[in-house]
Amino acid sequence: MDPESVERGLVGLVLTVVELLRQLMERQALRRVDAGGLSDEQVEQLGLTLMALEERMAELREHFGLSQEDLNIDLGPLGPLLRRD
Repeated sequence: MDPESVERGLVGLVLTVVELLRQLMERQALRRVDAGGLSDEQVEQLGLTLMALEERMAELREHFGLSQEDLNIDLGPLGPLLRRD
C-alpha cells in the first residue's frame, strides 16, 4: 500500500462527508429563508458563512489534488451521492 494513495483516499472520504454536510446545511438554510423565519441580517450572515465554507472546501480540494467529481461517490442504482450545482 502506497502511503500517499491511502492518505489521498482518506482525505477524499473526509471531504466527501464534509461536502455532503455542507450541501445539507445549504438546503436547510434555503428552506428557512423561504419560510421567512430569518431576519435580513441572519440571511446575510448565513449566506456569507455558506460562501466561506464553499471556498474553503475548494481550497482543500485543490490542496489535495481532488476535484468535485472525486468526492461524488457512485451509489450504483441510487446514483451519485452529491448533487451537482
